[in-house]
This record gives sequence, C-alpha cells and structure tokens, in this order.
Amino acid sequence: MNITRDKINELNSIITINITPEDYKANVEKALKDHSKKVNMPGFRKGNVPVGHIKKLYGKSILVDQINNLLSDSLTNYISENKLEVLGQPLPKVDDKTDYKWDFEEAYEFSYEVGLAPEFNVEFSDKDKFSKYIVKADEETIESRMKNLRRSYGKMTNPEQSEEGDVLYSELVQLSPDGSVFEGGISSTTSLRLDLVTDADVKKSLIGLKNGDVVEFDIQKAYGNDAHRIGHVLNIDEETAKELKSKFQLTVKNVNRLSEADLTEEFFNKLFSDGSVKNADDFKAKVVEEIEQQMAYNAERKLQADIQAYALEKYNFELPDAFLKRWIKATNEKVTEEEIEKDYPNFVKNLKWTLIENKLMQANNIEFKSEEVVALAKERIAQQFAMYSPAPLSDEQLNEYTMQFLQNRESANRIYDELRTIKVFEYLTGVVNTTNKEIDYKAFMELK
Repeated sequence: MNITRDKINELNSIITINITPEDYKANVEKALKDHSKKVNMPGFRKGNVPVGHIKKLYGKSILVDQINNLLSDSLTNYISENKLEVLGQPLPKVDDKTDYKWDFEEAYEFSYEVGLAPEFNVEFSDKDKFSKYIVKADEETIESRMKNLRRSYGKMTNPEQSEEGDVLYSELVQLSPDGSVFEGGISSTTSLRLDLVTDADVKKSLIGLKNGDVVEFDIQKAYGNDAHRIGHVLNIDEETAKELKSKFQLTVKNVNRLSEADLTEEFFNKLFSDGSVKNADDFKAKVVEEIEQQMAYNAERKLQADIQAYALEKYNFELPDAFLKRWIKATNEKVTEEEIEKDYPNFVKNLKWTLIENKLMQANNIEFKSEEVVALAKERIAQQFAMYSPAPLSDEQLNEYTMQFLQNRESANRIYDELRTIKVFEYLTGVVNTTNKEIDYKAFMELK
C-alpha cells in the first residue's frame, strides 16, 4: 500500500491511497471463510458451504466491504501519524473515468479531499482589557417585578372597562377583504393578554372596551407578524399563521383583571416559605437580591461573549471555505446551496471559536475529569426539575436520571462542550484584565 499527500495549499490537500491485491487478499479470504461458516443455504449444511460458492455469490460485495474497511483504517492512521488537524471529514474524489472490475486481482487508487485547520498561536494576558459589569436593579425594574409577583398571587376581577394589562376573553372571526364575515373562515374563542400586544396603536384600540363591544382586529400588526403567537391565539399551525393576511372581528365576552395581592404575612409565606420575609422592606430586598443574582449570571455571559468576540477578531484566520461548504452539502443532501450560504457565517464563527478553544486547552494544559462531567450533568438536571417542583430530587433519583442522561451521546456531548467552555473561560478570566463597572439594569439590557 502506498499513501501520498498532494499539498494544494496550507488549508487543502489531496490524500491518495494505492491498494494492491497483496493488501486486501488475506482479509477477503478470511471474510469469505467466516461467511461460509455462518450462512444458511439450501442444499448445504450450516458451516459447510464451499468458499468458492460463497465467492461466486457474494465475492464482490465482500471485496468492496474489505477494501472500504482497509481504506477507512489506512486513512485514519495516516491522518493520526502525520498529525493532520482535519476539518470535517475527508471527501472521496469521484473519477468518472475509473471503472473497476472488482475481480480480486486488481490494484485500486482512491483519492480524498482534505480540509485542514490553519496554523496559529493564541496568547492572552493582562494587556487584553474587558469590562466586568456589576448590574444594579433600578427602581422601575424592582417595582415591575414586585407588581408581577403580587399579581401572580392576586385575585381575578371583572371590571367594566378594559385597561392596559387586562385580559380580554374574546371571540375572533375572520373577515373578508370587504370587511364582512368570511363564511367558513377561521374563528377562535380565546383570552387576549393586552401586555403581549406589541403594536401601540392596536393595544390602544383594545383599551376601554366593555362586554359585547365589537372592533376590527389586525392580528398580524398586533403581534408583529409573530407566527408562533398568532397560531397560538387562533389555534392554527404556524405555517397557516405566517401566510394569513385577513383581519378579524373581535367581540369582547368578558374583561378579566388580576388584582395585586396585599402585602400580608400569608402572601410573604407563599413566596418565601423559609419565613425570611416579614414586611414590605424585606420583600423589596429579596426582589432586589433575585434580580441582581440573575443579572450577575447575565453579566458573566456578557463578559464571555465580549472575550469571544475579541478573540475572533484578534485571531481572524482563514479556513478552507470551499471544501467546508462541499462537506456540509455531502453530509446533508437536503440542505440547499442558498441555505448553506446563509448559515455559513455562523458556522465559521462557531468553528473558529472551537479551534481557538483547542489551542488554549493544549497550550495551557486545561483538562477536566469524568467526575466533573457527571457533576455538571447532575447540576443541570437538578435545575431543570426545580423549575417544575420545589421539592428536590433524592440523591438516588438524581444519580439515576444523570446516568440515563449521559448514556445519550448527544446529551453527553452537550454537557462535555459546556464544561469545556466553562474551563476555557475560567482560564481566560484569570489572565485577562477585567475592570468592574457598575451599570443599571436598563442600561445593561441595552448593551449589544
């Protein structure tokens, strides 16, 4: 066997593998014998089918399988031994002029296109400067959060007229272009939350309504052409909602308003069962703590995003773009050329960051153990269950769910990638220069 590499440029190569009969004959003969011992065939006892008969019936398919196995192993070993950092997977070059007979005495030549990662070094230090935001809850945000919590435990009333924040229990009927009711059209009886209506003019038209009032309702304008929201309101699929152009007749059946709960001990204990909140001041302090804890997490994500964007700009290396696009197409035949071009910039961003992460881990001996993967998986599963039940899982249940979760390759890879990212950013935030910067909630939310 002879393997050669034709270096087209720093990012693209052609690997050619030449196979002679001596390379594959022994494997093919063994495979034929193994097959003859296993196959059930009329007229022969099991295990006594002549090898020649097997070769006559199945020889070519066995030959092809053995050559494919040989190619795969040889290519993998060559890449490993020559320390080639391959992007994607090698792509077979198809030569329409080659016509193999597959006659057990033939020499074969196969060529593969290979895309390679560029050579570059990554180095960060305290000369690389970033802002680490300390987000402070502003009064408007605090009051809004307190109001939402109080409404969550408040009582439902039915006022005479609708106000902002109310819910209109309404009947929606599709209209024809001339404004008349469209016979056999879409109709739905639903609850419309005014706080979810994004268009100011439409929202204004729904305020001050009473039971029995009828208004024209432009649903696409109301929800900013959000097909998911429109489909939910009308109980139709998103594709239909996306194509919908009609306006609707809205008839108010009832006005519902959720009043705010009083600041009583009963309310505080429902929210904070540990008894830590005794009065309105304690309640506000807890809300501030909750907001700022969440914002601390978001600020950490912002710092990570800033470092990543900085790294991608600082190390703006080239990739074998033409090869990668062919590889994407080869591994997903249903994807169109237009979709590849549209999604390729985001694909490149993620790939470049992965290569930077690889360099950082190699250069700085960043490692993690299997126990850390399991611990992170446990943490994520516990958080997920906490969203639905205040009672924590037992250690036994958590261990069982974690093992099941990690047996799924996609789930395990996701946790592995998350831990890898955590470790890389732990290293980076330890070497770059970060300066604390206080910022209020609204200003932070407006940052890009």
